[in-house]
Amino acid sequence: MNRIVGLTLAFALSSAGTAVAQRAVGVDDLEQVKDVSDPRVSPDGAWVAYTVSVPDTAKDQDDTDIWLASWDGKQQLRLTRSPADEHAARWSPDGRFLAFLSDRDDPHEADQLWLLDRRGGEPERLTTFSGGVSDLAWSPDGRRLALIVTDPDPDAREPGDTSSRGAKPIVIDRFQFKEDETGWLGPQHDHIHLFDVATRKATQLLSGDHDEAAPSWSPDGRSLAFVSRRRPEYDRTDNYDLYVVAATAGAEPRQLTTFAGPDMNPEWGSRAPAWSPDGSLIAYLQGGALDLLYYGIQSVAVVPAAGGPARVLTKTLDRNALSPVFSRDGSSVLFLLEGDRVYHLARVPVAGGAVERLVEGPRALTDVDLGRDGRMAVASSSSETPGELYAVEGRELRAITRQNADWVRSVRLAPVEEISVRSRDGTEIHGFMVKPADYQPGRRYPTILRIHGGPVWQFYHDFANLDWQVYAAHGYVVLGVNPRGSSGRGEKFATAIFAKWGQRDAQDVLAAVDWAVAQGIADPERLGVGGWSYGGILTDEVIARDQRFKSATSGAGIGNALAGFGTDQYVKEYEAELGTPWKNLKAYLEVSYPLLHADRIVTPTLFLCGDADWNVPLLNSEQMYQALKSLGRDTQLIVYPGEPHSLKKPSHRLDRMRRYLAWHGKHLAGGGAAATQ
Repeated sequence: MNRIVGLTLAFALSSAGTAVAQRAVGVDDLEQVKDVSDPRVSPDGAWVAYTVSVPDTAKDQDDTDIWLASWDGKQQLRLTRSPADEHAARWSPDGRFLAFLSDRDDPHEADQLWLLDRRGGEPERLTTFSGGVSDLAWSPDGRRLALIVTDPDPDAREPGDTSSRGAKPIVIDRFQFKEDETGWLGPQHDHIHLFDVATRKATQLLSGDHDEAAPSWSPDGRSLAFVSRRRPEYDRTDNYDLYVVAATAGAEPRQLTTFAGPDMNPEWGSRAPAWSPDGSLIAYLQGGALDLLYYGIQSVAVVPAAGGPARVLTKTLDRNALSPVFSRDGSSVLFLLEGDRVYHLARVPVAGGAVERLVEGPRALTDVDLGRDGRMAVASSSSETPGELYAVEGRELRAITRQNADWVRSVRLAPVEEISVRSRDGTEIHGFMVKPADYQPGRRYPTILRIHGGPVWQFYHDFANLDWQVYAAHGYVVLGVNPRGSSGRGEKFATAIFAKWGQRDAQDVLAAVDWAVAQGIADPERLGVGGWSYGGILTDEVIARDQRFKSATSGAGIGNALAGFGTDQYVKEYEAELGTPWKNLKAYLEVSYPLLHADRIVTPTLFLCGDADWNVPLLNSEQMYQALKSLGRDTQLIVYPGEPHSLKKPSHRLDRMRRYLAWHGKHLAGGGAAATQ
C-alpha cells in the first residue's frame, strides 16, 4: 500500500445514495457513532445477530443491545431494549433460541445467562451466579451450554446489607494481585460449568486454583476445548495452553499444547479454539516466546485433538493473526490477518502452504463469523466510514447493516491520508494525516501529533479515531504515527523498543513532525502532542527530550517505572522486560527519563487519569504533574472519579475532548483560526 489514500466523503457515502454533508464534526459527535460488533450467522443463514452499543446520556453509561439483520440487509430488528447491557448473543443449533449475557435485574450487577425464544415472549433469566458469567457456548445438540463462571467472593456483602460492621481485611497472596476493572485478585477463579437447558440446572465441570477461558465444543458434543494456565507458578507468566476435557463431571483435562509461550491468550480478544469439522484438529493462536511478552507474533496453529505435535501454519508470515476458524470442508483455516494499518481476511491450507488474502483494502476487519452453510459475516470500518456488518461475497463486501448511515449523512468529514517518513536512522515510518476540510495549500496550520497506546498496537484504517475529525474541524492538522514498537510490521519492528521506551519511537514520531514542517503543512511555532496509556508515556518522553511543542496532553501515562512496579497490573511484564529493580536498576532509570529529567520539560502539559485506574494508576500522573508544578511550569491535573483505564462514562469522555481542545486552543493560538501563510 504505497499510494496515499484520501477517500472523500462523497465516495464513502455513495452506497447510501447521499452526496452532501451538512455540518462539521463536533465534540458531541464522539457519542453519536454506534459501535456495531459481534456478528453471528444463524444456523439457516437467513439472519445475523449482532450487538449495537450507544451512550445513554441520561444514565451516563453505555448501553448495548442485541439486534438481528436479515442476510440481504433489508430487515433490522432490535431484540432487547433494557437499560442494562445485553451482549454475547449465541444461536442455539436449531436456530430457535438466542442465548446471551446481561446484568439486567441482577443484585450483584453481574452478567447472567439469558434465553430468548425467537417465537416471541420476554427473555428468560437462567442463572443466578453471584460471581457472574463471562462466556458461553452451545453444545452441538442444543441441550447444554458451557459457561465460564466466576467463583463467588466469600467476603462480599450481600446486596442490601446496611449493617455498620466494617469490611473484612483484604488478604493478598498471589503474585499478580490486581487488575484494572476487576480490582484485587483473590482466591476466586473462572471455571467451566455445564448448564442443562431442560432442567435449568448447572454443574461445575472443573475446579482448582486455575482459570479456564474460551470453551469450545467438539463436533460430537463429547468434549470441550479450553484455554488455561496450569503450569507451576502460573501467575508469573502468560504461558497459556490448550486443553481438552470430556463434558462429564469429574473428568480430568488433558493438555494439548506444550509450547513455552502463550497459546490462545484470552487477552488477545480472539475467538475460542476452533474444531475441524471431523473433530480431528483444533485451530488456535500460538504467540511468541515468553520473554517477548506482547511484542511476539501471534500465528495460526493446529494441533491433533487426540494429542500430538502442533503445527504452526503462518510461522513465516511475521504478522499477527486473530480469530481462526476452519473452512466448511476442513481443508483450510480462515482468520483475520493484521498488516500495515489494516486487518484483512485471509486463508491458509491446513496441509501447509501460502497464505491467501481474501478481502483486502484500506479497512480493518474486527470480527468474523462463518455460518453452517458457508455464509460469512464480518464487522468492518475504514478511516472515514464507521463500523458496520458486511457479508463476504467472494473477495468483496456487501453491507448488511447501516446503523450509522444517518449520522454519516449529517456530517462533513475531512479526508484521511496515508503518510510515510524516514526516521533519524533511515527507518521508514508510516501513519496518517488529517487536514481541515477547508485546507488551503501554502498555509501552515497548527498541528497535533497523536500517539497510540499499547505500545504494541497501531493506528488502523478504522473509525476508532473520531477525535482526529474533531481536531480537524477546529482547524488543526493531525498526525497519527505508528513508530517502532507498533504492530502490523513484524516482530523486529515491534521489539525495537523492548526495554527502550521513548528512544527510537520518540525519534520516529518526531520525524513525522519534521516532515510536516518541511512540507509547509505544520506551523513549527504551533505544535501540540498527546496520547493515552502508552500514548501518555511516549508523550512524556517526547516533551522531556524535545522542547518544540507548545502544548501537550498526557493521559494515563507513567514517567517513573519504579513507581509502577508493584502498584499496577504489569508485574509479570516489568520483570520480563526490565528485570527487578534491585538487580537491574539501570533499566528502570532509563525508561524513567521523563520524571528524572522533568526539569527539561517546558511544554505546558495537561495530565488526565481515572482514580480507579489499576492499569496505569493515577499516582503516575500525579508524580508528573507534581514535578512540573514544582518547577513552576504551566500544568494541570484532571482526575475522573470512579473511572478505570478506559473512561466509561460518556460525560467524562466528552469532558476529556473539550479539555483537549481548550488546552491546545489556549497554547496554540486558538486552533486553526490563525493559520499562517
